[in-house]
Amino acid sequence: MAAEIAALAAGRADIGAVVTFSGLCRDEGGALTTLELEHYPGMAEAEIGRIAAEAIGRWPLQGVTVIHRHGRIQPGGNIVLVVTASAHRQAAFEAADFLMDYLKSRAPFWKKEHRTDGAEGNWVEVKDRDDKAAARWR
Repeated sequence: MAAEIAALAAGRADIGAVVTFSGLCRDEGGALTTLELEHYPGMAEAEIGRIAAEAIGRWPLQGVTVIHRHGRIQPGGNIVLVVTASAHRQAAFEAADFLMDYLKSRAPFWKKEHRTDGAEGNWVEVKDRDDKAAARWR
């Protein structure tokens, strides 16, 4: 995370706030061995780029970094990193919140749980609360 912040802020004296969010894989009370994330290569990156551009259009940002992993991720592992930079904290916080609401509800990633009992879980559905959170930005 420090490397991404340094890259975003390098040589910039106009940045007064950097907000980071790191999403980690939970073990779901000890029931999860791995979380499998699938995506369409190219499409996922393009959609993340599109929503990052929308954030830059909505808030006065000096920079945005979004890194979303895919493949099998063990509990405790990083899934997503969002970094926003602005002259002031409010814009950086709001933009990071907006980006995460989008990633949770609309980004083209699919999650499947692999359980400690050897069973494959279902594909994880978008939660109603995630859709509601994203709706506030429309």
